[in-house]
Amino acid sequence: MDKPINIGIVGLGRAGNGMHLNELKNKTDKFRVAAVCDIIPERAERAARELSCRVYFSIEDMLKDSEVELADIATRTIDHYRHALAALEAGKKVFLEKPACCSYDEFLKLVEYANGSGDTRLYVRQNRRFEAVFNYFLNTVRSGLLGNVFDIRISQMGYQRRDDWQTLSRFGGGQLLNWGPHIIDQALVLLGSQVKSMSSDLKQAAAGGDCEDHFSVYLRGENGRSVSLCISGAAALGQGRKYEAYGDRGAMICENNLIKARYINPEQILPAVVSDPGTPGQSFGSSGTFEAAVTPEWVETEKTIDTEDLSVIWDYLYESIRNGKPFPVTDSEVLSVMKVISAAKEEPIVLSGDIDCYEK
Repeated sequence: MDKPINIGIVGLGRAGNGMHLNELKNKTDKFRVAAVCDIIPERAERAARELSCRVYFSIEDMLKDSEVELADIATRTIDHYRHALAALEAGKKVFLEKPACCSYDEFLKLVEYANGSGDTRLYVRQNRRFEAVFNYFLNTVRSGLLGNVFDIRISQMGYQRRDDWQTLSRFGGGQLLNWGPHIIDQALVLLGSQVKSMSSDLKQAAAGGDCEDHFSVYLRGENGRSVSLCISGAAALGQGRKYEAYGDRGAMICENNLIKARYINPEQILPAVVSDPGTPGQSFGSSGTFEAAVTPEWVETEKTIDTEDLSVIWDYLYESIRNGKPFPVTDSEVLSVMKVISAAKEEPIVLSGDIDCYEK
C-alpha cells in the first residue's frame, strides 16, 4: 500500500472531533493526522497530545505546514468557502465537510478553482450516500420490482429546541444547510432524471435563532417521477428517517432500519385495465366497481437492515488521491444539491429550474 496521506484537521467541534477523528481511528494505514487546528487552545492541545501531532490555533499557520497534504475542513458552515479556498491557494487538497458552502455560487467558484484543470483537489463529505437502508431502497426502486415508481417521499424528523450557532443565519445555520445536503443528495439520486420543477416551504417552529428548523421540498423530474422530502427539528412524533416508494406494481416503506414491501408477484402478467363506461353492479369489487376482474397475487416482505459504517467515504477518498480512482460524490452532484438549497432559500416557489440530472 502507498504511504498514508498526511492530514491536517481544521475545527475540532462536533464534526471534526466527534465524527472525523473517530472515523480516522480505524484508518491509520491510509491517513496520518499530522496536525490539528482549532481556535480553542484546550481542544487543539488535547487532540495534539492524544495524536502526537503538531498543533495550530489558526488555519493560516497550519497551511504553512509543508507536511500537511490534505486539509480536512470541519469548521462552521459560514467559514467553509473561505477556509477551503485558503487551503487550495496554499497548494493543499481539501476534504470539505457538508454543506459544501452556504450557496451554489460559492461552491461553483471553489470547483472552478480547484478542479478546473482536471486534477481533482476538492472533495465533499456527503457520506450518507453510503447508508445501507438508502442503498437497499434505491436498488429496489431501480430493480423494477415495484413497477414504474411514480412517487417517492423522504423524511428526517426529530424535535429539538435548539439554541446553538446552527440556528443563526450569520453562521450558516438552518436545517437546509444541516441535514439538507444529505437528504437532498439522496432525493436527487432517487429522482433519476433532471429536475423539471420544484417548490419549497421553510418554517421556524421550535428552535431559537432566525433560521428554518422545518422545511419541505418537492421535486418533479423530467421522467414524471416526484420526490418530496421533509426535514424537521420540530416533529414530536414519527421521529427518525422514513422512505416511501409507490409504483404501479407495489410499494415499499422503510422506517429507520425496518423495511416493509408489498408488490405484485413479478411472474404474474396482468392484462391492461380497460375501463367500462356502463353502469356498474350494485356491489363493490370485481363484480361491481373499483377493481379489475383479475386479482393481483400480492407478495409481502419485511426485513431489518444492519447499521452501516459510514467511514467508508475515507476509503474512497484515499483511493482517489493515491490511486486516481473516481470519487463517488462528484462536483456536478454537489452543485445540484447546492442549487436546490439556494433555490429553496432565495425563492420559496420555483416553477421551473435547470438543476442538473444525476446519472442513473
